[in-house]
Amino acid sequence: KMAAAGGTGAAAALWSEVNRCGQNGDFARALKSVNKILQISKDDVTALQCKVVCLIQNGCFKEALGVINTHTKVLPSEVIAFEKAYCEYRLNRIENALKTIQSASQQTDKLKELYGQVLYRLERYDDCLAAYRDLIRNSQDEYEEERKTNLSAVVAAQSTWERVMPEDLGLREATYELCYNSACALIGQGKLSEAMKKLQRAEELCRQSLSEDSDVTEEDIEAELAIIHGQMAYIMQLQGRTEDALQLYNQIIKLKPTDVGLLAVIANNIITINKDQNVFDSKKKVKLTNAEGVEHKLSKKQLQAIEFNKALLAMYTNQAEQCRKLSASLQSQSPEHLLPVLIQAAQLCREKQHTKAIGLLQDFAEQHPANAAEIKLTMAQLKIAQGSVTKACMILRSIEELQHKPGMVSALVTMYSHEEDIDSAIEVFTQAIQWYQQFQASQTNYMSSPFQPKSPVHLSLIREAANFKLKHGRKKEAISDLEELWKQNPKDVHTLAQLISAYSLVDPEKAKVLSKHLPSSDAMSLKVDVDALENSHGATYVRKKAGKLTGDNQQKEQGQGEVKKKKKKKKGKLPKNYDPKVTPDPERWLPMRERSYYRGRKKGKKKDQVGKGTQGSTTAGSSELDASRTASSPPTSPRPGSAAAVSAASNVIPPRHQKPAGAPATKKKQQQKKKKGGKGGW
Repeated sequence: KMAAAGGTGAAAALWSEVNRCGQNGDFARALKSVNKILQISKDDVTALQCKVVCLIQNGCFKEALGVINTHTKVLPSEVIAFEKAYCEYRLNRIENALKTIQSASQQTDKLKELYGQVLYRLERYDDCLAAYRDLIRNSQDEYEEERKTNLSAVVAAQSTWERVMPEDLGLREATYELCYNSACALIGQGKLSEAMKKLQRAEELCRQSLSEDSDVTEEDIEAELAIIHGQMAYIMQLQGRTEDALQLYNQIIKLKPTDVGLLAVIANNIITINKDQNVFDSKKKVKLTNAEGVEHKLSKKQLQAIEFNKALLAMYTNQAEQCRKLSASLQSQSPEHLLPVLIQAAQLCREKQHTKAIGLLQDFAEQHPANAAEIKLTMAQLKIAQGSVTKACMILRSIEELQHKPGMVSALVTMYSHEEDIDSAIEVFTQAIQWYQQFQASQTNYMSSPFQPKSPVHLSLIREAANFKLKHGRKKEAISDLEELWKQNPKDVHTLAQLISAYSLVDPEKAKVLSKHLPSSDAMSLKVDVDALENSHGATYVRKKAGKLTGDNQQKEQGQGEVKKKKKKKKGKLPKNYDPKVTPDPERWLPMRERSYYRGRKKGKKKDQVGKGTQGSTTAGSSELDASRTASSPPTSPRPGSAAAVSAASNVIPPRHQKPAGAPATKKKQQQKKKKGGKGGW
């Protein structure tokens, strides 16, 4: 009994210690006291609950969940449901947390709060929105502002990832979190300028809120603003201001924020800006996307975009095997997605395997008919790259949902014209016009009036078809189109003229009858103010307005007409050696040969005449007349500058000065002399 009494007293002291430590927030010390209580009574439900809470407060979620799972008999699910679900949520076992919450016998407010968080992580935004609305409606406590913030975050996610038009929640944006979420919703709608203003307002509120706390430093404020600045940079990137966006992204990275999700998104956005340039920087940024815990911070679409960019980067860096591995993994995760198969096809094209790439795309189009249109457009592009324009046209014409589109019709007609296949081009026009006729006939009240006006697109196609036929000499085939256009607008003189021209070849009498509908020459004359036209800003010749003339000038104007102003002659430039005292040569403008004092050149004058050199020297030609210098005589060393020296030098050139064949030195000298002539010539 004394021992029992002693044990009871010790337990009471331990419980008071647990209570005191809990109030002080010292959960590590409280845990020690709880463990001592459990040594006294190992199945104490309250002690076990306290131990779980202490472990959660210390961040030991795995240990807390282990305690719950090993004491399932003592701790039933209705007693410890919230703690178990919260541990699973923090351990990123989101599906298990959802099951725990749904299996709880009683849905407390704490479980409902956690339920909303779990639904958000599972990207079930509609259910999450309903859960938070119910919480805001049925609860009144100090956490109302946090619930509204979470509600706005759900609306922003719907706008961004599901392209849902966000509804006005009527929330007063008094905090920077609410302003930030509102900006995200506007980005999802494409309202970038408005979103930027919201982010600037969020930045102001954040600075005001944090500066009130004296313990918060400027570095702490910049760290908190990092996510707002990151979203600003993203808007700049969408607006095409890539240099500004890149600068802001790099500033955020230099701050080294602890949010791995933010760093991963920024790194991915920088990679998208770099594209196939600055690959070394992109490879460094990829490491930030591989940080631990990133997969739990980002949405599925964000993670998917990062993986796509990794595959593209592998392709740009010529890592073919890595590119194939990543794209195949992406295709297995999202079999209906276009990008993985397009990346695989692009990699095959880089390896010059165009036929294999087209086959891969063809298989995907057959397996996923919903995405066949985009795949076939890519196949057609590859065919054009191979020079198979006709096959590309066949692929394009197989896309039924795009056959009647003006852009598709224009592309097909252009390609057929390039191949000089006019009949096929006209057939494309005919099919498109028939489609619009059938579509208009299927509309309600079509038969209510005898004349149904054509749609602008329909009329445009008819006119383009008629002009195309006239351009290629198919006037007979253009008649039906021109008649249809004229019926739609009988006042169109241009169309009527084209119709008369076409009928003149087929039925001249019909052309005469139609010509009666042409307006008279008086009706067609245009009242043009010639003076106003000449004085207009765009006129080629502008007539200056004459000022008021006096009587004498007026008579002079009438008698002689307009007097042209004489141009002032510029003084010619005189030569540098000009002497005004000396009379210039009157024949200086004539060529030298035609001048009276020209005597011609003196012939017979040679460079190597006697008397030019030193006394007793002879000319170079005298050595040839010397009979003593026969072939049997031993060769003497050539004099520098003599003909023999030149011939010897031309036979053997030192290796360091060798020139390619066909490029002799004399030719090079001639070219250099030509270049010295200045800028004139060729």
